[in-house]
Amino acid sequence: MSETTGQKHIDMPYKRYIENKSRVTLNGKRYRLGNPNHPFHSVYKNKGMEAAFKAMNLVPNKLQEIKYTVQKLFDEVRKGQVYVIRNPAFPSWCKVGMAIDAEDRLKQYQTSSPYRDYVLVAAWDVEDRREAEKQAHALLEKHYERRGEWFVAFSDMAAERLEGLFNKESSDD
Repeated sequence: MSETTGQKHIDMPYKRYIENKSRVTLNGKRYRLGNPNHPFHSVYKNKGMEAAFKAMNLVPNKLQEIKYTVQKLFDEVRKGQVYVIRNPAFPSWCKVGMAIDAEDRLKQYQTSSPYRDYVLVAAWDVEDRREAEKQAHALLEKHYERRGEWFVAFSDMAAERLEGLFNKESSDD
């Protein structure tokens, strides 16, 4: 039985922006930068997107503008989720983070584990994921040792504490 993998589609305007900037039309056909037939593919393959953009006469200032636009559009997405994940290899540790979609974020973690054994313990929908994550970290670090976004805490105990935080917020509405 095969496992279904893939990412949940989220329409990101900046992704389309970058894709359009990295496409070129030759003899009536459009080529993406990763395509071996793209005229600057070898530059892209050997030196990366920045060098390929420079080769396509997208001067560094234009590249900076693209990077700024991408970051600005990503920052505009405030809604999302705060989540708790764990890995059975580290039973007394859990990670509390934020994402636009926690399931999609979990799939990214799975690629770093040959056993694909990360587990999403809990996720809460929030209006401002960055602020909610700060609150979650502040609450948990009062009770548990912290290393970045990882806490020395059993995931169910951390989730229970956060449940109180996020249920309190939703009942205040």
